[in-house]
Amino acid sequence: MNSKTIFNIYCDESCHLLNDHKKVFVIGAIWVEKDKTLQIFKELRELKTKHKLASDFEAKWTKISIAKADYYADLIGYFFKNKNLRFRAVVVPDKGVLNHSAFKQNHDTWYYKMFYVLLNVIVNRNTDKVEYNLYLDIKDTKGNVKVLELKRLLNIASVEQNFSIPKAQQVRSHEVELIQLNDILIGALSYVHRGLHGNEGKKKVIEVIKKNLDKGDILTSSTKEEGKFNILVWKPKKS
Repeated sequence: MNSKTIFNIYCDESCHLLNDHKKVFVIGAIWVEKDKTLQIFKELRELKTKHKLASDFEAKWTKISIAKADYYADLIGYFFKNKNLRFRAVVVPDKGVLNHSAFKQNHDTWYYKMFYVLLNVIVNRNTDKVEYNLYLDIKDTKGNVKVLELKRLLNIASVEQNFSIPKAQQVRSHEVELIQLNDILIGALSYVHRGLHGNEGKKKVIEVIKKNLDKGDILTSSTKEEGKFNILVWKPKKS
C-alpha cells in the first residue's frame, strides 16, 4: 500500500508569448488530491447538464457571455465550496518591461522561471513526503519539450525537499474539467489586470470571485500562506 499522498496539479496560462501584443501574462494551477479527482470531474459534468449544456461542453473564458453567465457563476461557486480544490496564480502585469539580457536569459528561460515561481509554493506546502502529477494544457508543438524540462527542473529542486514529480504531461483542455476551471480563473485575472470591462457575463463571474475572497480584491498579491485562492502579482527586478 502506497503511504504517500498524491496530488494532481492542473496548469494553464494566458498570453505567454513575447510578441502577442498583450501586456499581461497569467499562469495558474489548480491542485487536488488524486483520489478526489474522479468525483470532482463527475460533479463538474453534472453542473453542465444542470444548465442544459452537453456534458462534454468545454468551459472557456473566451466563451463567457451573459447568456451562459449563470453556469459560469455556478462553476466558480463550486470551486469555492469544494474544500479539496485550491488555486494559485502568478500575474505579470507587463511583459514589455522584461529585460532578459540583464539576466542572461531568453523568453523561454523566463517562462520556466515563472512556472517554478508558480509551483514552488504549492509543492512545498506539505511536511510529509508527497508526489505531484503535473498536467498542462497543450499550447503548441514545443509543448512536450517544455513539460519535460519543467519536470526535470522541479525534480532537481526537490532533492532536499519532501516532494517528487513522477509524472508531467500535456492534456487536451476539452477533456479535463479542472484545466477548464483553471482557464476561467486565470481568464478573470487577466481581464481585470488588463483593465477590461465590456462583457457583462465576465463581469458577473468576476464579482462571484471577489465576493468569495476575504479581501475582495484580485489586483494585489495574497499572502504566501493563503491556501484557497492564492495570487502573486510578480514584478521583475531591473538588473
